[in-house]
Amino acid sequence: DVLSIVMDEEAHSMDVAVDEEKLSQAIGRGGQNIRLASELTGWELNVMTEADAEEKSEIEAKELIAKLMKELDVDEDVAAILVQEGFSTLEEVAYVPENELLAVEEFNEDIVSELRARARDVLITQAIVTEEVLDQAEPAEDLLSLEGMEKEIAFELASRGVVCREDLAEQAVDDIADISALGPERAGELIMVARAHWFESESDPQSDSGSKE
Repeated sequence: DVLSIVMDEEAHSMDVAVDEEKLSQAIGRGGQNIRLASELTGWELNVMTEADAEEKSEIEAKELIAKLMKELDVDEDVAAILVQEGFSTLEEVAYVPENELLAVEEFNEDIVSELRARARDVLITQAIVTEEVLDQAEPAEDLLSLEGMEKEIAFELASRGVVCREDLAEQAVDDIADISALGPERAGELIMVARAHWFESESDPQSDSGSKE
């Protein structure tokens, strides 16, 4: 019998709490039950006792409170209310419908307006910093020297986080086809050139044995 389930959709995992006496049965010999359940559901399942689940939940709540206190520059009480009401990220505070925040008993219009403004300011600042870091990125030599690559394209790719040959090899055509100097056909060609080493034989084509006198 499952006592509680806590889902983390981003990590695609669930914390499943069961009675301590049933823990070994739920996990199965060598973990076979939980492995099978994970394969069937497609989720990573973490089975634990109710006490362990509560302890983990408390630790995660404290971490979230500290995080929101720092990011929003609010006191512990305000951050704790946000976490208690299910707000765990800046995006949620900034962009959920305003009436969801106004529904919190302890918040009035002024508090909600200030919280949303602070969350949006932090998100904008983070986005600017990320963009500046990417703009300053320089392509690696193996990307610059790739057959068919042009310097302008290499720097544009680097600004998007595609810095080296391996980064390019992992791209899909649609990821980079919007670059003005590329287009779908040429983007596909460059990606295939970047992937060429994946298909090369790892063995030395020349014989390892030397000639005998």
